Amino acid sequence: MSEEKRINALSKQEAYQLANVTKTVAQYGALTPRWTARILEFKGLDSGIYRVNKVVEGETPLDVLCSQDPKKIEIPQGYISYQTKPREYELSSISTILNIDTKVSDVYSSPFDQSEEQIALAVESLQERQESQLINNDDYGLLKNIAPSQKIQTRAGRPTPDDLDELLSKVWKEPSFFLAHPRAIAAFGRECTRRGVPPPTVSVAGGTFITWRGVPLIPTDKLFVDGLKNPKAKTGKTNILLVRTGEHKRGVIGLYQKNLPGAQARGLSVRLRGIDDKGLSSYLLSIYCSAAILADDAIAVLEDVEVGEYYEYPK
Repeated sequence: MSEEKRINALSKQEAYQLANVTKTVAQYGALTPRWTARILEFKGLDSGIYRVNKVVEGETPLDVLCSQDPKKIEIPQGYISYQTKPREYELSSISTILNIDTKVSDVYSSPFDQSEEQIALAVESLQERQESQLINNDDYGLLKNIAPSQKIQTRAGRPTPDDLDELLSKVWKEPSFFLAHPRAIAAFGRECTRRGVPPPTVSVAGGTFITWRGVPLIPTDKLFVDGLKNPKAKTGKTNILLVRTGEHKRGVIGLYQKNLPGAQARGLSVRLRGIDDKGLSSYLLSIYCSAAILADDAIAVLEDVEVGEYYEYPK
């Protein structure tokens, strides 16, 4: 076909100028499902402080009499002692200030409102940080508050069914979920495959997860591998948590502030700070959160989990 005949029609580059383009909202590649914050039970606070009152531990809180004829034996007397200095959790704030040029939001807000999209992406960013803080915060993070008696080591580095059984022996009172980096879950899956015991799956909160002994393994990249969310090396070490959640179960709970001005989500506030002389509108975004472990046996950790073990299978 000659060059002249080949171009004797409207080109797609020209037609593009009159075409409607279907667009998406801005895609934020660092977003995760944030399963921890979705599955963990939360309690709203009135004044930002949560006191965990505990009974002084013992084999039994009070001596009792077990007898068919209590008249022949003296009934024991006593009382149940409370801790005199219980721990109090104060909500921590995660905040940022978002600036939006009003000229941009006025002119370029179709089909998507620029202010709404900017705020939505900022909220997602804060919630990602919240999920990380629930696990890694130096004060209230789950990893930093596990009792020494609830910490165990892997038998051979890689996460085996035996290791997860050992975790279950530490959190045996109604365990809710395992929490692990996706690579740790993949490593556990390989160990199950190697032993011929592929784990079944279960649907929880709209997601599908593999399970062990009926307890789901929930993925999060906030349990780092060698200190990284997205490690590049084939090998690396991480931790696997087992959690019981719920205040009525004396478990692990998340905390947030109720009735916030400008509340957009649980514990999250978005407030307009004003518009300056240059036409920049400014928003303050804040999340108020913390976490509390109500009993030592509500959480346990499997430490030094190796994620880089692979196997050759016979063909």
